[in-house]
Amino acid sequence: MKLNTPIVGPILGHTTHNEARIMLAGATGNTTALAVIRYRQTGELKWSTPHFSDLPANDNTTGVVVLTNLQPSMKYTYQAGWCIPASSTRPQDIAFAWPEQEHTFWTVSAESDIKRSYIIGSCRYLNLTANEPVDPQRGDRIFKVMADQNLRTDGLVMVGDQIYADDLNFAFPDRNLSDFLRKYRAAFSQPHIKNIMSNTPTYMILDDHEIEDNWPAKRAPNDDELYNNAMKAYQLYQCSHSPAYTLAPDNTINRKLEHYWYQFTNGNLEWFVTDTRTQRNLSPNDRRLMDHTQEKALTDWLLTSNAKVKFIVTSVMFYPDLKNDGGDAWKSFPEQRNRLLEFIRMNKIKNVVFVSGDVHGSMTSRLTHSEDKDFIVHTIVSSPLCNTTLLPYAKTADFILDRPLTTIGTGSYSLALTSNKVIGTDNFARITVEGNRITVGFFDNTGQNLQPVTIPLV
Repeated sequence: MKLNTPIVGPILGHTTHNEARIMLAGATGNTTALAVIRYRQTGELKWSTPHFSDLPANDNTTGVVVLTNLQPSMKYTYQAGWCIPASSTRPQDIAFAWPEQEHTFWTVSAESDIKRSYIIGSCRYLNLTANEPVDPQRGDRIFKVMADQNLRTDGLVMVGDQIYADDLNFAFPDRNLSDFLRKYRAAFSQPHIKNIMSNTPTYMILDDHEIEDNWPAKRAPNDDELYNNAMKAYQLYQCSHSPAYTLAPDNTINRKLEHYWYQFTNGNLEWFVTDTRTQRNLSPNDRRLMDHTQEKALTDWLLTSNAKVKFIVTSVMFYPDLKNDGGDAWKSFPEQRNRLLEFIRMNKIKNVVFVSGDVHGSMTSRLTHSEDKDFIVHTIVSSPLCNTTLLPYAKTADFILDRPLTTIGTGSYSLALTSNKVIGTDNFARITVEGNRITVGFFDNTGQNLQPVTIPLV
């Protein structure tokens, strides 16, 4: 049986020293299809037996194949396809004709303190008119630059606004499930993003434009259906291949989802990817971006982690503050931000780096404390991957940089840019951790490094 090339994907998701999750989508229809993947150590001739996963019609013909019992520090080659086998035929009994295209990935190294590199990006705009992408190569070319760097990349971390479901809210708002699914299929099926995501472990978290601008502040009484449809699509296309889902005993994805935030580890680097969008409490008595459970999980992780660098991903800006953030970022939730800062400072937690997007400007900055010379945290902001002419780029003058971020008791938290300025153009960040430093480069869609930055570690 001839296997069809995936319509979306394969997307290489969460990858560890012995496991890889691979998501793909087939053509939509009323029949459950079958995803089929085989792999081998790169350079060897013998392929594994095929691995399967159902692609249910009511899941937009999407699914995730989990590869287990892999070897650490190993490069693998794999092929992926899908088909609709006869109901009377066992998949194991089918002789498949495989697509020609091959993809590769590395499992996580067993060594702890070695060079590791990640790509960070957010806010990728793709306009659809009459259900068709308009000028799609404009939003796709920056992913070609990522691949053309020809560097080993340990992960692609996409920090929010992977789609703009609300781009035409003034006239034709996305409300139906089919609207959201169409956006994902268009965004993730462009050639260069398909290439980078099929060969690079890809981690995603949502922000407001996966639902609606500044959600839930603008939530209307009749928006329950909109939200449920947005999150169903998000679960299928962004969350399904992430560590947010646990594995069942048979090494399939456990479809019971507890929350959208998650953690992952690579050697002596650890990441906590927060959900600062769906758990918001806008009540004046307890304003928060994360609920109590997530906040405690984050502080427990900070306290117990032995990682050399602790990356905290928050799709909205932790700091610095925009002069006008529309009530959407951490600036407008100061009590919870103050608790986290004091927790980090009082427990003397070192090498904490906040990773953000959202603001259509990129920068690095450092936060210090007036009464505690040992306290320091950093932030890396990368946005946008592709802007729309409807929205401006951020500039340095848009941020509050001339006074303390916050004052608690007698001590003040003050910040300073460690990049020369706020970058206002389409870009992504490549961060590399090696030895006692993090190097950051912000690359535009021609491959030019707009501003190299070095962040020292302690």
